[in-house]
Amino acid sequence: MKITDVRTRRFVFRPEGQPFHPTWRPFPEREQDVTVVEVHTDEGITGIGAGGVLTRLNTVAGLFVGKDPLAIEEHWHLLRGIAHFMGRPWPIEVALWDIAAKKAGVPLAKLLGGKSDRLLAYCSTGEIHPLEQRVEDVLRIRGEGFKAVKLRFHDPDWRVDLKTLDAVRKAVGDTMTIMVDANWGWYLPGDRAVGRWDRKTARAVLRELERYDVFWIEEPLYAYDYDGLAEVRRHTTVRVAGGELNAGLHEFQVYFDKGSLDVYQPDCTFAGGVTVAKKVAGMAEAAGLLFAPHTWTNGLGLAANLQVAASASNCPFIEFPYDPPNWLPEYRDFMLTEPFRIDADGYLRVPDKPGLGVELDEGRLAALARA
Repeated sequence: MKITDVRTRRFVFRPEGQPFHPTWRPFPEREQDVTVVEVHTDEGITGIGAGGVLTRLNTVAGLFVGKDPLAIEEHWHLLRGIAHFMGRPWPIEVALWDIAAKKAGVPLAKLLGGKSDRLLAYCSTGEIHPLEQRVEDVLRIRGEGFKAVKLRFHDPDWRVDLKTLDAVRKAVGDTMTIMVDANWGWYLPGDRAVGRWDRKTARAVLRELERYDVFWIEEPLYAYDYDGLAEVRRHTTVRVAGGELNAGLHEFQVYFDKGSLDVYQPDCTFAGGVTVAKKVAGMAEAAGLLFAPHTWTNGLGLAANLQVAASASNCPFIEFPYDPPNWLPEYRDFMLTEPFRIDADGYLRVPDKPGLGVELDEGRLAALARA
């Protein structure tokens, strides 16, 4: 089997209703702008991927044509070089794994080890809602089957967010696992970082979180403050999580060397592909630590990270981005024929079709295509 072409298609979807106001951006999100990567082969098998950032694809596509798509480790080293100069090309690598699993006739999770066919989903909220509304939100999602929820802390005064956590914990008691995401790992253009935590602030917050049996805190400090994360981790019983957008295996090695994290969260569409995510999961398992990949991109990104997570032995939860009314499965997964949903027990099941197990809704995408 040989690669015959590498192509991209761009789609823009504008949801109805109010714009989405994620805590990690200083501006509202009014549309989903997704570039789908397709790797075509001479056997008619096409692999797909999306979720990361790829620029100037036309200058690199020729490097893959005529090559064996199953030589993924070889392609990974090529992509690592491309990433150094042209952003994050890892959806190409995801598409190669999709081809490999389709060729084998199995879901990618089984090709990678097949540990689970379902994972307990945590409802990953994205916005800051007023206290009363957030309590109502959590009670509603508990009624939908969720057994875990992640709240965002991003008010300039973290004590405001703590009041919301207090109210949510009192409302649900011990019926739900609660995580917290501080979203201080990255700087974005236009982000004034009002209220950004330093090490002492992070330690003060975590002392309070211990009272509420918080399972983990994500990104309490800048992602490259390796020593600060290690310091915070040493002084708390709350697990420290991060690594969702780190640039490659070498950066994760620093986390392990410094003892910075308890929960490793590489998103395979951003942080080095399925190859790196699987390797990081193994490194974490060897160290007695957890693996729970970031999935907040789109339906194809969720599909890819779900397959990797289901192949790991140390993944207790899968992130399920969901924050009604402004972030729904229909918005997140607009490019798919069927949105991902949890089952009645709160689990997200791995699709049983080969590869990523999902299909593009070509009829709908035709109207959303952009040059």
